[in-house]
Amino acid sequence: MEYPTINPVAFSIFSWPVHWYGIMYLVGFFGGWGLLALRLRLSKRPAFTMQQLSDIIFYAALGAIIGGRVGYMFFYDWERFFAYPLLLFQIWKGGMSFHGGLLGVLIAMLIYSYHINKPFLMLMDFVAPIVPFGLAAGRIGNFINAELWGRVTTVPWGVIFPNGGPEPRHPSQLYEFALEGVLLFIILWIYSRKPRPMGAVSGLFALLYGCFRCFVEFFREPDAQIGYLFGSFTEGQLLSVPLIIIGLGLLIWSHRRKKESHV
Repeated sequence: MEYPTINPVAFSIFSWPVHWYGIMYLVGFFGGWGLLALRLRLSKRPAFTMQQLSDIIFYAALGAIIGGRVGYMFFYDWERFFAYPLLLFQIWKGGMSFHGGLLGVLIAMLIYSYHINKPFLMLMDFVAPIVPFGLAAGRIGNFINAELWGRVTTVPWGVIFPNGGPEPRHPSQLYEFALEGVLLFIILWIYSRKPRPMGAVSGLFALLYGCFRCFVEFFREPDAQIGYLFGSFTEGQLLSVPLIIIGLGLLIWSHRRKKESHV
């Protein structure tokens, strides 16, 4: 299939272009805000107030954007970054790292949990179920930007991307949308509806995201400036293995501790 012609610029405001990529980030943040507000309303013993929820979203957004961009430049494109440091601010062109964004969110939530005197893992258990919603929106943005396409394939749904050469490729952005976004969201939302041991929801998120990402990387073309590591192993898989280990460790630790998070 030929890639559908999609203008990456959705519209302009006073000659200022508004990119679909940026809109997807707004969808992710505001959608996550609404879903967390719903969780608070459904909770019999809400651990956070609506005012705290607004602060959580603000901190998380800063952490995700700053961490995602800095992480991408250091994990995937550090040579260009050192040659042209201003690339760090050109977010509208794409180039965001989930692993960098995750580190940014973790730091932001650590700071905020200290500020409100709440356990860090309790806050992360509250936030984790809506992260896949933002991931799903971001992968749609990747597809619209025709970036992060997959490896050459002969499957009937292969897509010929504008900058991907003449051969059809796996639409790996949509694979990630389905697994890391939709499926992971459904699993975590259902799992977190009942009180769980503190750290269990965060652990399940880390474990499943790491597994899904490692799986999709077998279909995704690695970044040209990095290529493959250790045979067919990719940078994305290398960064996801620690998540699998940490997630599994958190799940085991939390269930042995058996202290409910109540979020």
